[in-house]
Amino acid sequence: MPPSVADLADAPTTSRNSRTMSVWTSDELRAFLDAISDHYLYPLYLLAATTGMRRAEIAGLVWRNVDLDTARLTVSQQLLSVEYKLIESDLKTPTSRRTIDLDPHTVAQLRLHRRRQLEDRMATGRRHNGGYVFAKSDGSPIHPDLISQTFERLLAKIDLPRIRLHDLRHTHATILLQQGVNPKVVSERLGHASVSFTMDVYQHVLPGMQAQAAATFGTAIFGDS
Repeated sequence: MPPSVADLADAPTTSRNSRTMSVWTSDELRAFLDAISDHYLYPLYLLAATTGMRRAEIAGLVWRNVDLDTARLTVSQQLLSVEYKLIESDLKTPTSRRTIDLDPHTVAQLRLHRRRQLEDRMATGRRHNGGYVFAKSDGSPIHPDLISQTFERLLAKIDLPRIRLHDLRHTHATILLQQGVNPKVVSERLGHASVSFTMDVYQHVLPGMQAQAAATFGTAIFGDS
């Protein structure tokens, strides 16, 4: 029996394999983004890093679900590769369908990307009926496999630890938790089913959070002594 669309969607990470996930530090992530800033897919990888969105969600993102004035986007569909054929699918669970707030730098880069897209449309006369945020010159979406392959080729030229494209999602979550962002907020940004699932996946961050909590409490009660 051939696999279903659901079978081929990005599966959630479990605590069993979370021990083998690779994540970058904030400095390493910044170095990667700086190194690829001139690449045409820079806005895509920037969005992956600053939102934690899955590859299929980014590939299926359309402009009608992006509001740059309010600095937020809505994740409601995904673009899957089934035997290399593209299938657009709605996200089925309430937690997967979500709104994500964007930082000012990402908004600025998306505005620039949108302007370049419109200029290309005017220059070529092509109509981009699909409205995909990340599209080829004819308006058709970029294949998810190409997104991963390009990421690997770019990373091969940079002196950074090797990670998978999906590890940008893990990096996003790890940095947020390390910075003290409420786990519930992190869970909502990632579209996880529950906060407990998020904390189970990212339990490697807990020791540092515990130490920070102890230091914060000690300072609040006893001062700096």
